[in-house]
Amino acid sequence: MNESLKILYLAAEAAPYVKVGGLGDVSSSLPRALIELNDTNHNEFKIDIRLVIPFHGGIKQRGYPLEEYFQFSMDVEKQDIPITVYKTVLGKLPVFLISAPMIDVDGPVYTSEPEGDGYKFTLFSLAALEFVRQIEWKPDILHVNDWHTSPAAYAVYINKYKNLFFENIAIVLGVHNLPFLGVGAGTVLKKFDLIPAYNTDLPRWAQDAPLALGLLSADKIVTVSPSYAQEILTPEYSSGLYYFLLSRADDILGILNGLDIDCWNPETDQNLYKNYNLMKLSNREENKADLQRELNLPINTDIPILAVVSRMDQQKGIDLVFPALNQLSQSSSERYQTWQMVILGTGNPSLEVMARQLEAKYPEKIRALIRFDTELSHRIYAGADMLLIPSRYEPCGLTQMIAMHYGCIPIARATGGLRDTIVDYDQSRERGNGFLFEKALAKDFSDTLQRAFKNYSSKNDWRTLQINGMKADFSWQQSARQYLHLYQSLINKNSRLIK
Repeated sequence: MNESLKILYLAAEAAPYVKVGGLGDVSSSLPRALIELNDTNHNEFKIDIRLVIPFHGGIKQRGYPLEEYFQFSMDVEKQDIPITVYKTVLGKLPVFLISAPMIDVDGPVYTSEPEGDGYKFTLFSLAALEFVRQIEWKPDILHVNDWHTSPAAYAVYINKYKNLFFENIAIVLGVHNLPFLGVGAGTVLKKFDLIPAYNTDLPRWAQDAPLALGLLSADKIVTVSPSYAQEILTPEYSSGLYYFLLSRADDILGILNGLDIDCWNPETDQNLYKNYNLMKLSNREENKADLQRELNLPINTDIPILAVVSRMDQQKGIDLVFPALNQLSQSSSERYQTWQMVILGTGNPSLEVMARQLEAKYPEKIRALIRFDTELSHRIYAGADMLLIPSRYEPCGLTQMIAMHYGCIPIARATGGLRDTIVDYDQSRERGNGFLFEKALAKDFSDTLQRAFKNYSSKNDWRTLQINGMKADFSWQQSARQYLHLYQSLINKNSRLIK
């Protein structure tokens, strides 16, 4: 490998250092999967990717082994802001953490204050660019994610003709959830000399919104599933940017997120009561019985266990769960009345109250656990029979992939990444790995649950569903190759051919 493909990957979070949502998984897994291609591809180049994240206060408290790597200062409104860069390694992946006032403060990673978050993440984004400039490591690709690191994309975009260091850097923007545009952070951008994008195709209200500026700046826009790439080009899902996104349609594509198989593997998962795989699927019943015991539910492995492992949010369609379950319980058929359920998650207070009320209404069969509990989530995937995912929209979703990998059957709305990963079960052809419904309506959800219950009553049908799901390949290798192909196409377009 004589030449290198240099990729600067910026994200607001990355597991295991800090993880709030799916971005934390992707920012950790994708760069590592790309590095692993160095051992498998046959090209004469080396992938040199560097992950840069903020040194959040919570990371400091966990005491990860870090070395102080570099120091410099930035001029912000005629004030020198000291920046310290720390380095660590995640497998073979170099990870750099940027520390500065307003970045390493204690508190949540994200807040509801757009100006505060805007300052923190804009400072981080521009500090990451200044860091690589000072160490003279010029990336071929700048890969930013969501609104928090979009200021870096916009800075390169408006300065590429003024500063030779930024010339010919191709920009990739990962969109994980379009509605979070960073609206309200625009006043902060001006402090960093990032002026609004006047005289562009952006609507006036979005000309200083960080993610909108990222969408304007990027050479390629990548959503986290193919279906979501199509959905954001519709009025319903475009978050007010319909005509602008249509103008960029040729540069928008979707690459499905992968699943960290090292973390989510029922054969090796230390959180489970008993490990299992396709050849030892009967061991799964012991996990189900022990889950019932842990939740203080009647132990009966013939009863289907339904599960929700999710953020309590309207986007996730959690409000559809409660009327759908009530419809099941009021059915004249005993088949639809006999089930147990566990709800795990936090979020919207009103939805948390509804979950607790549902448990109070059906104390003999529902447990509402309003908390974040990673270890328990592993045991739920391994012991529950059906995972309920009635999302109104879902850019990608990892929960359905985890569920299928653990032999838990997803019942989901056909949207975004759910549509791309779940194949609706066709009993006559023994094809499918879950159940889908089209409209975000409680009745449609309930009808699909009833269809799942009918198939659950047949052990052969249910085993077919489990096997189909567990055989699906959701690993990062295929997605990483698609990203590599994208990067190469951008390099070739810029006349810097990789041989």
